[in-house]
Amino acid sequence: MTQPHKTIAVVNATGRQAASLIRVASAVGYSVRAQIHSLKGLIADELQSLPNVTLLQGPLLGNVQLMDALFKGASLAFINTTSQSGDEVAIGRALADAAKRSGSITHYIYSSMPDHSVHGPWPAVPQWAPKFTVENYIRQLGLPATFVYAGIYNNNFTSLPYPLFQMEVLEDGSFEWHAPFDAETQLPWLDAEHDVGPTLLQIFKDGPKKWHGHRIALTFETLSPNQVCAAFERALGRPCRYVRVPKIEIKVNVPTGYREQLEALEVLFGDFNAPYFPQPEFSQPAAGSPKGLGPAGGKGAGAGMMQGPGGVVSQRVTDEARHLWQGWRDMEEYAREVFPVEEEANGLDWML
Repeated sequence: MTQPHKTIAVVNATGRQAASLIRVASAVGYSVRAQIHSLKGLIADELQSLPNVTLLQGPLLGNVQLMDALFKGASLAFINTTSQSGDEVAIGRALADAAKRSGSITHYIYSSMPDHSVHGPWPAVPQWAPKFTVENYIRQLGLPATFVYAGIYNNNFTSLPYPLFQMEVLEDGSFEWHAPFDAETQLPWLDAEHDVGPTLLQIFKDGPKKWHGHRIALTFETLSPNQVCAAFERALGRPCRYVRVPKIEIKVNVPTGYREQLEALEVLFGDFNAPYFPQPEFSQPAAGSPKGLGPAGGKGAGAGMMQGPGGVVSQRVTDEARHLWQGWRDMEEYAREVFPVEEEANGLDWML
C-alpha cells in the first residue's frame, strides 16, 4: 500500500526524535525535507541513503531563506528545536512564522517541554522552559498544531562517564546508577529511536481535527529508578543497584549551559521531587482512555492510578502514546536487545 504523496518538514535531522520520524516516514512512502547542521557522521550518512529524503544543510538561527525552503510545498511538519542551535526561542518563533508564511502546512507538531516555574515553587529548567515559550507562541499564531512532550530516553543510559544516566559497570560486573531522583518516584520513559517515529506518524494520520491544541506525552511506561534497575537486572542477568545522590556527578567536560541544566534538575527532582510533567491535563484521566493496555509500569498488569512525584499521576501519561503506537519497546527489552549493541558501538566490551 502506498501513502498519499505528502512532504514532512523536519529540523535537527540527526536528533533522536527527528531521525526516528525520518526513518519511518521514508519507509512508508512519505517525502521528507529535513534541515541538518552537518552532512558528516553516521546518522547523517544513514539519512542521506534513505529514499524520499532531501537534506538542507545549514544553521537555523537567522536563516530565513533555509526556513522558507524547508516548508515550501510541505503539508506536515515536525519541529524539535534545541538549545545547541542557538537562541531556541528565536529559532522556534522564526520556524513557526515560516510555516505560517508558507500557507501549505496543515499539521504542525512541536516537541515541547514544561516550564515548571509556571506550575509551582520550582525552578525553570534552562533547556525545557524555552520550548514552553515557543509552544505558547505557536498557539497564539494559530497554526493547526499538536504538542508532544517526550519522557526520558531509555537511550540516555551508557556505562561511559556521562552525567545523570551513567549505568556504571563495577569490578564484579554488576551495574550501579547514581542520580538525585527519589528511588520510588515514578518517572516517564520511552525508547526514542524505536517509538517516536511511529507515534508521530499516527498523530499525522489522525490529523489536527483530533489533535489540534492537544498535549501528548511521548511516554510508554513509568518506572521508578529501582524499577529501572530491576529491568536491567532481568535483561542482562547482572545485579543492578540504584543509589540516590544529592548532586549529579560530573566526571567529564560538559557543553556550555548544560551544567546549569543539571543543577536545575538536582533542585527540581532532588530537593522538590516535583512532577516531571506538571500540567493539569497530565494528572487527569483522558476522555475515552483506551482500556486493557496494562499499567504504566509494564505491559502485563491492571490499569489504574499510580503514585508519582508530587502525588498521584494519571494513567493518561502513558495511555495516549500506547493507543497511538502499540508496538512500543519497554525498558527491559531495551536493556536486553539494544543497550549492549549501543555499548559495543561505543567501543566497550563488558558484554563480551
